[in-house]
Amino acid sequence: MNKSESQLPEISETAEKNTPPAKPRADIPSIVLMAITAVLITIAGIYYKQHPLHILPLYVSLVIGALQAKANRFASLLGGINSILYAIVYLYLGLYASALYAILFSCPVQLVTFVRWNQRKYGSSTVFRKMTAMQRIVVSAAFVASVAAVMLVLNLLKSDYSFIDSLSSLMGILISFLTMFAFIEYTWLMLPNGIIGIILNIATMKAHPQQITYLIFSIYSLICVIRGFFMVLRLYKEQQFEMIRNKATAEANITE
Repeated sequence: MNKSESQLPEISETAEKNTPPAKPRADIPSIVLMAITAVLITIAGIYYKQHPLHILPLYVSLVIGALQAKANRFASLLGGINSILYAIVYLYLGLYASALYAILFSCPVQLVTFVRWNQRKYGSSTVFRKMTAMQRIVVSAAFVASVAAVMLVLNLLKSDYSFIDSLSSLMGILISFLTMFAFIEYTWLMLPNGIIGIILNIATMKAHPQQITYLIFSIYSLICVIRGFFMVLRLYKEQQFEMIRNKATAEANITE
């Protein structure tokens, strides 16, 4: 645990006691959105004669997106499992670097995220926190330096879309770690990253029109990201209110 974590108020136990009761009702808008997206992906996949294995992980990702929209900790568990499926697809397509990334980074990071979130449960989610000012400065400086370094390498390799490609990839890595430590800033970064993903898919469609299946998913994902942003913000405010209320109650009991 780093210094900033030790300075944060411990509210996980309190949050557990004050966990809001689960609402069993179905989320109809999410189900409808998921169904429409799945149909569009299927139609596009058939039209461009894509191998079913190529788009199979997208169907699992639809469920993951719906869980992320609710800040549900099981999104990371399912995401970790889905990374293995992505790795299989990449191996089949001969994309060995992407396969290694999925199996060696994406999968373990998401599984660790699930474990960490599960240790600090709050309903179906977790207890969130904010980064300190110093953490934001250090992380921002490191991120800018990383983007510059990766861009330099990609330019030397004459890679297409070097800036947007490196920005999207590194932002995804940063988001993964911020999510792991339940910093609410991960939702802030997911908004521009979702837009970048759409732009990148549109750009690559010029050479690979079958990429439309991933474009359709990226639009769906952005909608889920927007919903998740407001959900995490609401949960964080709720948790902070509970912390203040319980602190006041404890002080009142001591006074008595």
